Amino acid sequence: MLSKVRKAITPLSAVRGLHKSAFEVVERPAPEETVTSSFGRFIQGVKPQHLTPTVLQRSKRMVLDSLGVGLIGSTTEVFELALRHCQHMYAPDDISSVYGRKNTRLSPTLAAFVNGVASHSMDFDDTWHPATHPSGAVLPALLAIGDMLPSNSKPSGMDFLLAFNVGIEVQGRLLRFSNEAANIPKRFHPPTVVGTMGSAAACARLLSLERAQCSHALAIAASLSGAPMANAATQSKPFHIGNAARLGLEAALLASRGLEASPLVLDAVPGVSGFSAFYEDYAPRPLASPDDKYDPHRFLLEEQDMGFKRFPAHLGMHWVADAAATVHEALVGLSGGRVSPGGVREILLRVPPSKYINRPFPDSEHQARHSFQFNACTALLDGEVTVRSFSEEGLRRPELHSLLAKVRVEHPHDNPANFDRMYGEVVVTLDSGDVLIGRCDTFYGHWRNPLSDESLCKKFRSNAGTVLPQEKVEGLIESVEQLDRMGDCQTLLDQIQ
Repeated sequence: MLSKVRKAITPLSAVRGLHKSAFEVVERPAPEETVTSSFGRFIQGVKPQHLTPTVLQRSKRMVLDSLGVGLIGSTTEVFELALRHCQHMYAPDDISSVYGRKNTRLSPTLAAFVNGVASHSMDFDDTWHPATHPSGAVLPALLAIGDMLPSNSKPSGMDFLLAFNVGIEVQGRLLRFSNEAANIPKRFHPPTVVGTMGSAAACARLLSLERAQCSHALAIAASLSGAPMANAATQSKPFHIGNAARLGLEAALLASRGLEASPLVLDAVPGVSGFSAFYEDYAPRPLASPDDKYDPHRFLLEEQDMGFKRFPAHLGMHWVADAAATVHEALVGLSGGRVSPGGVREILLRVPPSKYINRPFPDSEHQARHSFQFNACTALLDGEVTVRSFSEEGLRRPELHSLLAKVRVEHPHDNPANFDRMYGEVVVTLDSGDVLIGRCDTFYGHWRNPLSDESLCKKFRSNAGTVLPQEKVEGLIESVEQLDRMGDCQTLLDQIQ
């Protein structure tokens, strides 16, 4: 398509032989819209009416789940470590609330950080495809802004949901510009890349930044993004989500104060890496305008639901746990009672090739949450994996270690490291020669088989109830359900402590 043209006045003195005072009007090509500016236009221009009932309902489920996993996450050791660090290393700034702590407030960026850490401290947060944990990077930053704004300027519930969906959408769009991003990651932990960008976009929207400022917020966030996968299965991994929420918020605040950055950070510029530094096959495309009559923007959440976890572990663990639970039922039927490791000769796991979740003998809760072997053997013994499975007692059970010693892993060619195409298969050979097989292609909670509202609320009540009284738990469920109809989001803010 030919670019639009704009008129420019050029002095004729620049042309030999013409009088200095004479002028003529010439036409100069206007710059074509860039990918980066199209994202800024989307963030600034999207309106509540662009959110369909499906997107609103799915995003409210995400908010509820993220609040719940953040609240139970506030009971963990790694959250306590992050909170103490912020309280001891930074001057007090009692503005934004902290999950599960009634009388504790921090600066907005630090509150976004510790609440982000809480959201991922147990690996209990939502997961999308291509792989990332979208809510934990966005929701804590928006809650911090909600606390930061004066009482007469609190965003409405719909404004809050709109900003949240902007942050989710930006993450999904950036991931879909790369085929590499479709697979279980090997280099960068995705929330530290797209999560920071999503946080910046959501915050820019909630702060009502201008279009150019929105683009600058993304470019600033790109300079604050990226953490290696080597820190998976350690206490530092939850800090990835905390930093994404915090640094995205900082990027938006800096942009609001006038800081500028590359206007081409999301574009593919030969010889100069922008966002392509994170994904080698990055091939970006401009976002359609929400108001385009012929090709309007359609939210990805409309097309693909979110994955919600039933127990706190890496998403890949849910396939092997469900497959192993099927075998558990057969073992109980054969034995007439409790499963005994003594009668098991071998356990074969057929899983995708992914080094950081192939951990034969995990020795910490964080490693156990990233171990095919641990989660399969736990489900073989107990018929399920739960929050308690990752306690010190759960980790050290002799019967569990007896089973772990019998595990062998295979990586079939038809089982890719991809959350949309993988499967989990557990084959147990008994001393009697009997062979029991369990297979899971789509676990309950996957976007193809989403948790029911009843199951999601049950998970939330269990998680939030660890730190909140029952009336606040029920109040949060009601507040999130009514969020798009709230005059301001103060009611939601009041109930997370």
